[in-house]
Amino acid sequence: MEYSGGILMLLPQSRQALPLRYCPTLCNISGGAPLPSSSLNLTSIHFGGTTSFFIAWLASFKLILFAFNQGPLSSDPSIPLSRFILLACFPIKFHQSHPKTHKSPLIYFAKILIFAFILRIYDYKQHLHPKIILFCYCLHVYFMLEMLLALVAALTKALVHVELEQQFNEPYLATSLQDFWGRRWNLMVPNILQPTVYHPVRSIAARFMDRKWAAIPGVLATFLVSGLMHELVLYNIGRLRPSGEMMCFFMVHGLSLTLEIVIKKILRGKFSLPGIVSGPLTLAYVMYTSFLLFFPPFLRSKADVKGCTESLAFIEFIKNHRLVGPNDISCPFH
Repeated sequence: MEYSGGILMLLPQSRQALPLRYCPTLCNISGGAPLPSSSLNLTSIHFGGTTSFFIAWLASFKLILFAFNQGPLSSDPSIPLSRFILLACFPIKFHQSHPKTHKSPLIYFAKILIFAFILRIYDYKQHLHPKIILFCYCLHVYFMLEMLLALVAALTKALVHVELEQQFNEPYLATSLQDFWGRRWNLMVPNILQPTVYHPVRSIAARFMDRKWAAIPGVLATFLVSGLMHELVLYNIGRLRPSGEMMCFFMVHGLSLTLEIVIKKILRGKFSLPGIVSGPLTLAYVMYTSFLLFFPPFLRSKADVKGCTESLAFIEFIKNHRLVGPNDISCPFH
């Protein structure tokens, strides 16, 4: 990372220098980022998963943008190397003009209560229908990701004194797949995939087809890449051979979103379902497809058990100041 950042900062930003700018980026990606050695040596779901996401995915894609003089790492004047590494390795996007909207503390309090209730439900797991448990897993993943990324944002703000973009925008209020994936769910992913995958593919497709439909190949390519990167993250969590189910999940949603876009373009706003109808349908579709394709490989990797034992080990350290390995603790929910 330091090598790539330092070399790229020294190279000129002209078109003639672009081939030279590719070299350090490709060395970083092929030599470590997609399968970082630090991530491969971590057996923790929290550290291994986040390392894979932050470095193998976000940092690599940001370096690709930087090689083309684009993205958050590219600025004039150049940013200091210390901030360059921080900005590259973490899901950070600095505000440009619009102010940050602060959520009410009551929203966070309500989410904490719901999360605590979900954990309590796991005590009765053996008495509940498997679909109810999978529904709880959907909420669990959402709350855990939001809390984790909110913690990263809070730490970054405390360390470097910057306001960060929110990572989730109340996805349960989504009224369409386009709204869910593009404007509400894990926003750093669409923010990094749009300039690296969607826009280039759409631009190329526009040369061979009507610009009106050029977005469709861009959407499909974006979900294809997202599926590949999620397979990588899942591999770093469970070290199991990829089954392709995670890839299928994102390709199904890519095709579904494509169909949604086509229907909207054909109807041209003449007809649309009210949000009170389309919202529940959208969430039901996302959850149902996750039951079929997202959670099976996730559960085979025992990510839920690992997350449970690691959390209990952390609580034991905070409570009793005693270091305990996750392998020495049994999860009461399994």
